Formats: sequence, structure tokens, C-alpha cells
Amino acid sequence: MKVPPAEIIRSEINKHGVLSFARFMELALYCPETGYYETKKDNVGRRGDFYTSVSVGNLFGELLAFQFSEWLEEIKARDSQISNLNLIEAGSHDGKLAADILNWLSKNRPKLFSKINYCIIEPSPRRQQWQKEMLKDFSQKVFWFAGFENSKHVGIIFSNELLDAFPVRRFGWNAKVKNWFEWGVVVENQNFIWAKIQNPESRTRNPELDLPAELLSVLPDNYTVEISESARNWWREAANILERGKLLAIDYGFTDEEMFSPARTNGTSRAYFRHHFADDILANAGEQDLTAHVNFSAIQKTGEEAGLQTEFFSTQTKFLTQILEKTVKGKNFSKWTSARARQFQTLTHPEHLGRAFKVLVQSR
Repeated sequence: MKVPPAEIIRSEINKHGVLSFARFMELALYCPETGYYETKKDNVGRRGDFYTSVSVGNLFGELLAFQFSEWLEEIKARDSQISNLNLIEAGSHDGKLAADILNWLSKNRPKLFSKINYCIIEPSPRRQQWQKEMLKDFSQKVFWFAGFENSKHVGIIFSNELLDAFPVRRFGWNAKVKNWFEWGVVVENQNFIWAKIQNPESRTRNPELDLPAELLSVLPDNYTVEISESARNWWREAANILERGKLLAIDYGFTDEEMFSPARTNGTSRAYFRHHFADDILANAGEQDLTAHVNFSAIQKTGEEAGLQTEFFSTQTKFLTQILEKTVKGKNFSKWTSARARQFQTLTHPEHLGRAFKVLVQSR
């Protein structure tokens, strides 16, 4: 019998007394067979709970494919001995973005396409099956892995809306005693509610909480921020296996300076259900999407500590516009139509997806 996430969460709370939000989020989203991402194949787009750049249309994947081809050709040009290049996507969901990228490369860069291995990092067997069905036309080209292998890779590692779905810990500021505490989850009348974790281990020092004294002095009581140790660890692991090439993330996020705002006293954690913010992020565990904005300053620093160089960090608008400018210089891009123009506007307009999404590119 399949056990829903809410029951598993209640069981763990009964054992431990209080559960970190990171563990709550992990079970709600990724619980085997019953978690949100395990059961909600169609959670993206008009019929789902949220929109992504991929759900806008094929253009997003085609622009990425164009840029990837430029980067991969540069790698080949520097070392003619390279026989195969790896294009590694993490967090592929149903495989639609991979299909858009591979379709464009096969039609427009056939010689390069023949030398590419497309690898998908996907720990879920169920999601692997969704992706294999979507990518059946490229069955000889695509390879699946549950996680990063220890071997080094030459090419590109990328993710689109992955880092914001990593579990986060939520910390609150105690203005009276001037220190941070951790928010946890308990059960009251069968409902999940917030509670402060009293375990001293939850207050281990975290560099993202080492803030200037002048900022801490004005933070209101219970001011809440999220810390994603899982996202930082994932980025470090990806950086360490990248022998040569690019590491790229596209996601909701802020810099250190943007993270702290009078408008965000309750942090950036959000729940989405049918394209609307859900009032209670602890309600309906496993039935609604949970996300938190990425601290791109922390991710960037993690990559640089692993030896990567930061090449680009800005909005999706700027990133895609720069790619589009290259395509109009006669470099064999698909025909521009009014439908594609509308897609581009949705991807880049500040009132749509352009301002909310940031792009980080690092290289070795």
C-alpha cells in the first residue's frame, strides 16, 4: 500500500517531536511513489500548477541548443583530440527540454550532434520512464544516471528550475537575544504548524547567516531566511566532475544583497497550486509544489571555491537576448515567426519570465 507523504511526515514527527522544514520539503516533493514530483507528471503548463520557460514553447530549448553548440564547438576547437562531448541535464522532469535541444541540434548541427552524449541525471525510476517515453526518438543518444559518477566530464552541465526545488532549512531571527533559531514543523490537531527547533545542533554556524552587524541590528523579530545546503552541495559536486566546459543554472533567485528586504519578512518559500500561491506552505503535503528562491551569491561562491570562473550572472532576459543577437548574424537558426516572437516576449518580458529568472554560467 502506498503511503502518502503527509502520513510519513506525521510518523517522523511522532518519533522526533519536531521535523526540520528541509526534511518536510524532501518528503513532500520526493517521497518515493507518492511525493509531488513522483505523481504529478503534468504539473507544468496550463493544466498544471505552474509555468516554466519550457512550457512556453520550443524556442527556449532551441536558443539553449544554439548557445550550447557554440560552447561545445569552442571546446572542440581548443582540443582536436576530443572524440565525445557530454551534454548533461539535471532535473529533466518529463524530458521536454531535452527533446527540444536534441531536435534542434540534430537538424542544425548534425556533425556536432554525432559527437554528443546527452546524459540525464535522474534519481527517480518513474521520472526516468517519463523521460524515456518523451525521448524515444533519441534512444541511442541519451543515457540516464541516478547521480553524478566519479568520472570527469568534458562539455556542459546544466539545469533549469532545479536548484529552487532542493530542500531548504528555514531560520528565524530572535531580535531580543540577537541570534538565529531554526523553524521546524510539528502536528497540532492533525495539521502541520511551525515550531522553533530547540536542538542546539540546528544552530550550527552557516556562512549565509554571518551578516553585517548593522543589518542584524535592524532585522525585525522572526525575520525568516532560507538556506539550501543541498543546492550548494549539488553545485560543488557538479563543479568537481567538470574537467573542462560550462556549468549553468537557470532559476528563480537573488543575490545576498537582494535576499534581505522589508517585503520578505517570511522568507521566499512558496507553495503553488493551479497557478496560484497557496496560503499555507505546510498544507496538502505532496499535493502542491514547494519552492524557495536560490541564493545565487552562495552558489557562485561555491563554484569559485571549487576552481570555476564566473562568466555570466544576470537575468534570463539578458542571457536569451544575447543568444538571439548571435542567431541573427546568419548562423543557421530556425525561421523567425510571429509565434516565436510571442514566445520570446514571454521568456524575456519583465512582467512574465524575464526578470524573475536568473542565469549563472561558470566554467573550467
